[in-house]
Amino acid sequence: MKLFIWDFHGTLEFGTERAVIDISNQVLQDFGYTQRFSAEDVERLYGLRWGQYFEDLLPSERVDKHRQLEVACFEMSRDNFDLVRKYIQPSFYAHEVLQAIAESSHEQVVISNTQPQSLPRFLEAVDMQRYFLEGYAFATGNHLDRLGESKEDVVRRLRGERTFEEVVAIGDSAQDVGLARLFGGRSYLYAHPWRDFKDAEADFNIKDLREILREI
Repeated sequence: MKLFIWDFHGTLEFGTERAVIDISNQVLQDFGYTQRFSAEDVERLYGLRWGQYFEDLLPSERVDKHRQLEVACFEMSRDNFDLVRKYIQPSFYAHEVLQAIAESSHEQVVISNTQPQSLPRFLEAVDMQRYFLEGYAFATGNHLDRLGESKEDVVRRLRGERTFEEVVAIGDSAQDVGLARLFGGRSYLYAHPWRDFKDAEADFNIKDLREILREI
């Protein structure tokens, strides 16, 4: 049996980055800053921690101010999730591939660096909660508290709790595809058709999630 390990943001969904623009710029306004993020800024910074966005935009500010802005963004995202729902969409063919794995003899989990209270809402927003029930969806929370489990920790714990022969790691970052090297298996670095691949070594670079079906 294989364990398919999915990243969420930038892999199973797209559009959240547009909500990031709205939320970040509203927080900047609330804190009295005149600077604003453009769509080009967010595309360039895509995949970084939210606090790193502010480090880039406000390089002369203190680290604790970047942190304060980051926390405010997470709070606004939590309290105004309709801003996220306005933009988020499932990636092309994501449902087709997830359903095929669900009907196979293999298992799949999603591990995201988002906050634990947010991941179920993200999954529900793209109608993927049925593929990742309790015990199959993990939020490391590392963006905000820096104290949660890492993705590596989650997989290490799963190895002790479940039986699987190899992993298939799918994601858009070096951390995601690196799980395959750590735990034995194959890695797929994914990029949406309109995006460039990030700098990461993977067994396969793909822009169509249906290529994962070769693993079933």
